[in-house]
Amino acid sequence: MSQTRILIIDDEADVCTFFRRLLTRKGYQVTTAVNEPQALQALEQESFQVALVDLKLPDTDGLTLLQKIKARQAACEVIIMTGFSTIKTAVQAIQLGAYEYLEKPFENIDEIEQLVAKAASYGTQAGQGPLPREEWQDIARATGFQVGQSPAMRRVVSLAFKIATKNINILIQGKTGTGKEVLARFVHAASHRAGQPFIPVNCGALPENLLESELFGHEKGAFTGANQTRKGIFELANRGTLFLDEIGDASPQIQVKLLRVLETGEFMRVGGEKSIRTDVRVVAATNVDLETAIREKNFREDLYYRLNVVRLEIPSLSERGEDISQLAEFFVQQQNPQLGIAPATLRLLEAHHWPGNIRELANTMRRAVALCPGEAILPAHLGGKLGTRNADPGEGQPRPGESAAVSAGEFSLERFWEHFGKEETLQKMTAGELTQMLHSLGGLEKKLLAVMAGKGLAPSPRQELKETEKETIRKALEQNRWNITRTARALGIARNTLHRKIKRYDLQGF
Repeated sequence: MSQTRILIIDDEADVCTFFRRLLTRKGYQVTTAVNEPQALQALEQESFQVALVDLKLPDTDGLTLLQKIKARQAACEVIIMTGFSTIKTAVQAIQLGAYEYLEKPFENIDEIEQLVAKAASYGTQAGQGPLPREEWQDIARATGFQVGQSPAMRRVVSLAFKIATKNINILIQGKTGTGKEVLARFVHAASHRAGQPFIPVNCGALPENLLESELFGHEKGAFTGANQTRKGIFELANRGTLFLDEIGDASPQIQVKLLRVLETGEFMRVGGEKSIRTDVRVVAATNVDLETAIREKNFREDLYYRLNVVRLEIPSLSERGEDISQLAEFFVQQQNPQLGIAPATLRLLEAHHWPGNIRELANTMRRAVALCPGEAILPAHLGGKLGTRNADPGEGQPRPGESAAVSAGEFSLERFWEHFGKEETLQKMTAGELTQMLHSLGGLEKKLLAVMAGKGLAPSPRQELKETEKETIRKALEQNRWNITRTARALGIARNTLHRKIKRYDLQGF
C-alpha cells in the first residue's frame, strides 16, 4: 500500500467522500477534515505529502490554512480548491506556496488524478538531496533561460510557468538588466501561444508618433512619408504575445490607446477609420515603480490594473548570489566552449555587487573571453572595474608556487629570481598560474619603462620595428601553441594578415 498520505479539507461532506473514494482507489492513504480544528489536529498526528484545501471554509479561509500547513509541514504540497475562482486569488495562493489550484465543479477526473500524482511526487522529493526536477526545466533550457538555484528566482519561474497557460496579461517588474525579456519569452514558450509570434517593443526607445505607428500601424497617406499601408505590432502579433518593455515610459496618449485595445481587443491604424480586432496576450515590463508613477499622475491607474493582472518581480543579481558562478560560466561557454574560469576569478565575481545585474555580468564575461589568450579566465582579464584585490590570497598566505620566504615580506630581486628562475618551480605551477605570471610580467615591464622614463632613465635601445614585430608574433604563436585563430585574436589582427607575416618572417611552428 502506498505510504503517500493526502489530507482533504472541505466543509462539504460530499466533496470529502468523492476524494476519499477517488484517491483510496489509487492507493493513497486519505484523511478528511471539515474545519480548521480538525485539519490542525490531523497535521499534528500525521505527516502528509499533499493537502487539498477548499478556499471557503466556515471558520477560516484556504489561504490562511495554506500558510498554517506550510508552517507545520513545509514539504506538504497544497492544492487550493475553489468555486469562487479569480485569477488574483489563484496567483496569491501560488505566491504563498500552493502547488496549484482546482476549480469547482470537478469535471475532468483524469486531470485531478494526474495533478495529485505530480504534487505527491514533488512533495516526496522535496528536502531529499538535490532540488526536485521542475516541470518548467525543459522549456527553460530550450529558451536559453538560466534560472539557477536561487529559491527566489525559482519561485518566480514556477509561478510564471503555472500562469503561462492562462489567457491573462502579466506585468514583470525588476531592475534594469535583470532579464525581464528573457522571462517574457519563457512565458510565451510555456503558453498555448508558443507557435505564434513573440514580438518585443521598447516603449521608451521611440518618439510618441513613431511608437503609435509601430504599435497600431498606419494607412497610406496618414502622414508625410506614409507611402503605403503598414501593419502594426498588435496586428502582427495576433494570436501571439506582445512584450511591451519599459511601459512606464509610454506617453499619456499611448497609454490611452493601449487601454482601449486591452479593454476591447480592437484598435485602428493611424489615419484609419475601420476597427481591427486582435487576440494578443500582453506581457509588460518596467523598472519604474508604477504605483509611485500613478500617485505622481505619470501613469494611468486603469491601465495599470489592466496590465497588472499578475505581477512577477525578478530579484536583482545581488539577491541571487548563488547563481553568479553558473551564469558566468554560461556566458563564457556561449563565446568559447573550451574556455574555463579560474577559482580566484569566480570568487571575485561572487564578491561584486553587480549594479547592472545580469546584463553587466554578461558584458563582463564577453570582454574577459576576448582578453583571455589562455585556457582559463583570470582576475586580470576582468578589467580594472572589478579589480583583483578580492581574489588575492589572505595576508601572509603564499601564492601557488611561492615560498614562505617570498610571501612573508623578505622580498628582494635576488630572492625572486632565485625562486621563480628555477624550471622545477615553474613546472609545479598550473596553466592558469603560469598565464597569470606572464601577464603580470608584461604589465610590470610597461610600468617599469614608464617609471624609468619619468626619472629620465633611458632603457636599452630597442630592436628595429621589424624585429620587434617578429618577436611579438613569435611569442604570441608560442603562447597559443600555434593556434592561428587564437593568436590572431590575441594580436588583434586578421587570420590572413597573420599568415602573411608568418611567411614574411619565416617563422617555424610545431
